[in-house]
Amino acid sequence: MEVKISVRFIFVFLLAWPILAGCSDRLLQTTEGGRSGISEYKTGVPPSPVTIDFWFPWGGDYRKEFKANVVDEFEKKFPAIKVNMTFVESTGNTQASDKLLTAIGAYNPPDVALFDRFLIDSWAVKGALTDLTDYADASGISPGDYYDAIWKEVLYDNKVYALPWGTDNRGMFYNKTLMKAAGLNPDKPPATIEELDAMAAKMFKRGLNGKYEQVGFIPWMNQGFLYTQGWNWGGQWEKNGKLVPNDPQIVKALEWMTGYAKTYNMESLDSFSNEIGQTGMNAFLTGKVGFVYDGNWLLNDLSKYQPGFQWGVAPMPAPSGREPVTWAGGWSFVIPKGAKHEKEAWEFIKFVTSKEGAMLWAKRQTAGSDITAMPSVNEALHLERNPNLKVFLDLIPKAYTRPVTPVGSYLWNETFRVQDLAINGRGTPKELLDQTKRNVDAQLAKLKPLSGG
Repeated sequence: MEVKISVRFIFVFLLAWPILAGCSDRLLQTTEGGRSGISEYKTGVPPSPVTIDFWFPWGGDYRKEFKANVVDEFEKKFPAIKVNMTFVESTGNTQASDKLLTAIGAYNPPDVALFDRFLIDSWAVKGALTDLTDYADASGISPGDYYDAIWKEVLYDNKVYALPWGTDNRGMFYNKTLMKAAGLNPDKPPATIEELDAMAAKMFKRGLNGKYEQVGFIPWMNQGFLYTQGWNWGGQWEKNGKLVPNDPQIVKALEWMTGYAKTYNMESLDSFSNEIGQTGMNAFLTGKVGFVYDGNWLLNDLSKYQPGFQWGVAPMPAPSGREPVTWAGGWSFVIPKGAKHEKEAWEFIKFVTSKEGAMLWAKRQTAGSDITAMPSVNEALHLERNPNLKVFLDLIPKAYTRPVTPVGSYLWNETFRVQDLAINGRGTPKELLDQTKRNVDAQLAKLKPLSGG
């Protein structure tokens, strides 16, 4: 899940944006079948069999596992609805798909898509997603079944545009073996950023060729990018309904990140990261990184591959005097606007995101590393019995989520742009984040006529 910048994604998204804006009014009027069939499908055989198309952006074993654990059970319960699963590769930082945008704009979308939750506002404002409010109300969907912050992510203009599925958050993974070799106590990971800086400094090691053969910490590695560091430093990306990417504490976070680039030489750090990237492995799994910020999903790989070193998990450190924080992201199921089988698609996403569906998916795991969007399911699975996962679970109730805003994807890409410029010495953090604030406000101003102010 390592996030990388994709200029291609930004270009295609901006290219498709006016297409979606132009067609949104027509899309809003072309919902097939209206709402009359909300309660049509119950356990049994509907009048005519249909096949719904479900697009997902994950490779690996996802198709096989999701079909065996969830889709097959759904088809048993609803034998006249078949599910055709199609892998559609995501692009860009946001896990979105160029192909999905194009399909919606061409009035030929899939019936269901697995969707990065924080993008919902950005797509709903353009009429790209189906309003599910009536379906949710008629089906008795309760916001209280989900974590509060997660439910808010599926709303736009107080209407429901998706149903939450999984969630995740971030912590600090640390290499106990490298800590011990550096003369540190492997059972006492850093609790503050000041301690992290001091411990990491003892773990950088260059080889005979002058290149780093191991590093203590790289702030922007894996999930340690500016969004994460901004919150860790006590920054707020939104205040009183206004986006504030130039919050003074976020500026301090970016200054701290650039300090690593200067102290340990950006070119050397890039060379190290690029060499690890060529292995196709998560950087932490190589055993050459002392500390890294990453998500609970990394526990799955650590369990599967059993790296040859000792490791642990702890909350991400904050500056002295501040409490550790985290932020949560995750996935949802949406019905793209113009779906041909809207009612059948609703039955599918309602099942998948229900307690029954969430349990079917989550209980398959042997390592117990996935967190569902439903507290009751997590409790029923006793996920807290896994001490490493408990670190993440304990942080969930107070986890931040990315601002719910129609320009969420734009702000997300902006943070990577200014991060890259800052750590490469092409602008000061304050100047770059002030620029981001102006850019975001300009984007919002353009959308006001479309979003009703």
